[in-house]
Amino acid sequence: MTQILCLDTHHDGVPGAIAVYVVLGPEPTLVDPGPATVRPRVLESLRAQGIPPGDIRHICVTHVHLDHAGSAGAWVAEYPDIAVHVHEEAALHLVDPRRLVVSTRRTFGDAHDRLWGRVVPVPAHAIRAVRPGEVGPFRWLRALHTPGHIEQHLAYLHEVSGTLFSGDSMGILLGREAPVHPPTPPPTLDLAAWLGTLREIEAVAPEQVGATHFGLHREVKARAAELRTALLDLASRAEGAMERGREEEDAEAFQEETIERLRRHRPNDEVERYFTAFSAANDYRGMVRYLRRNPDWSGA
Repeated sequence: MTQILCLDTHHDGVPGAIAVYVVLGPEPTLVDPGPATVRPRVLESLRAQGIPPGDIRHICVTHVHLDHAGSAGAWVAEYPDIAVHVHEEAALHLVDPRRLVVSTRRTFGDAHDRLWGRVVPVPAHAIRAVRPGEVGPFRWLRALHTPGHIEQHLAYLHEVSGTLFSGDSMGILLGREAPVHPPTPPPTLDLAAWLGTLREIEAVAPEQVGATHFGLHREVKARAAELRTALLDLASRAEGAMERGREEEDAEAFQEETIERLRRHRPNDEVERYFTAFSAANDYRGMVRYLRRNPDWSGA
């Protein structure tokens, strides 16, 4: 019997911030192993569930951002038989993560090492390149190309349970009743592609989504519609601020408003720490950058 576990990594001391999913079965699989900083807790959680970490055979990466994939190399270093599945165009960033680390360090500065830890390269022999449109990586776990947050973004559909491991493609879901937050940091946002991804997810109609941030959610159609509205609302808001030359001031206002909205559903200190690590103001700036590069964006 296949079983799905959602492990809470308590990233940066915040519960319900980053999930690592375990798909048990003949070949136990991790979906998005998280950053290097949470790996000790993941190992501890696996052992507490009676799962020897050495039993893990596959790691499926939705995308290469360090909060999702930063520990993949450390897993393979300790357990060399693990295969790492990743979008074919993103595989190089796992084999040689230097540019990725430089970019992330530029964003997070002195907080980089505390949040993400040391990134170990994934040996090329461990990489299994996922080509969008092909069946796999397994008979029971199917990769879907879900661009938007980043072009090389995948989601993985667990056919048996109807669970879609969505990475960031279904947004940030920090509670059952909490409003969805659109993760749109620079430089990789593609709003038009993301709207197409949401249509595809609705067409696939999974029973539930497993969001990396955070947890299993069954109201998939409603959440997809909510994220679509949130993305379009943010685009409209940013366009208005750009016309007035007030985008940076509005970015900070968006940060404060996001924290205020989410603190109704989570303890204040958890919300503030989450949006310190994953800045809503930076998400706003990602939308501004997208709109500047796509002046003919129609909102369709």
